[in-house]
Amino acid sequence: MEALRFELPYPPSVNRAWRTVPVARTPGSRRGFRVVMSREGRAYRREACARLAALGRPGLTGPLRITITLHPPDRRKRDADNAMKAVLDSLQHGGVVLDDAQFVDQRVRMGEPVRGGRADIEITEPGADP
Repeated sequence: MEALRFELPYPPSVNRAWRTVPVARTPGSRRGFRVVMSREGRAYRREACARLAALGRPGLTGPLRITITLHPPDRRKRDADNAMKAVLDSLQHGGVVLDDAQFVDQRVRMGEPVRGGRADIEITEPGADP
């Protein structure tokens, strides 16, 4: 497999992409909570999936390696691992992979800030030269 390289928008952190909301109580039950995707998370997924559709790539199968280089929109301190979930989930929802569990080798690194931010993605087979 030849390396697949493309760019996605800078992802929201896990803390911003997901929200815990109360679930309405029914008679005889306790009040509960559930986790839902936030407005920001849904907007990111829509934009990422639109860009992925433009690639016109069928779903990749088998084990894969992914390298994500995050270029934040500014110089604020960020945790690189907090951005991975939104990217990996979008790759699955966008049809690039069948399941994000296919990524048996995951690497994430911080790049230099760029206006608007972005995530540079490279997907290869495991064992291929990085």
